[in-house]
Amino acid sequence: MNTGVISSRYAKALLKLVDETGNGPQVCEQVKLLLEDPEKAAAMQLCDELQRFVRLLIRNERSQYLKMAFVTFLDLYRDSRNIHSAHLTTAVPAPVLEKRLADLVREKTGGEVELHSEVDPSVIGGFIFEIDDYMVDASVSRKIEDIRRQFIDRNNRIV
Repeated sequence: MNTGVISSRYAKALLKLVDETGNGPQVCEQVKLLLEDPEKAAAMQLCDELQRFVRLLIRNERSQYLKMAFVTFLDLYRDSRNIHSAHLTTAVPAPVLEKRLADLVREKTGGEVELHSEVDPSVIGGFIFEIDDYMVDASVSRKIEDIRRQFIDRNNRIV
């Protein structure tokens, strides 16, 4: 059977369970922590819904689908609550830009934003903003690469 179908079915079941119990935000945060840092998460006490979910996977001999089911659950949870996951990469910390982009996304979508920021000096300047399946690359490094490619195209040689 298709791995994606199996994990999707279990993820939908977990989503239905958290919808019934109303404990979605806590489950979502714990799932994120489990995916980001399993060693740190091993020390924490899982909520009842996650304990039941993991026991179900183990009992049905589907534990190999746990990670994929968690990723799918997060996607389904965000979709059901109109939460958009965004990633911002800048050369230096830019809290004002973070706030402006989050406000813009809230205004345009009417939903919430989970904005993750990263500082990467190789960007040189500007920013790279990714949300859902879209990316805006307004970085200086990208502009330099565009200029380099134009130069190569115009001169018909490899630099």
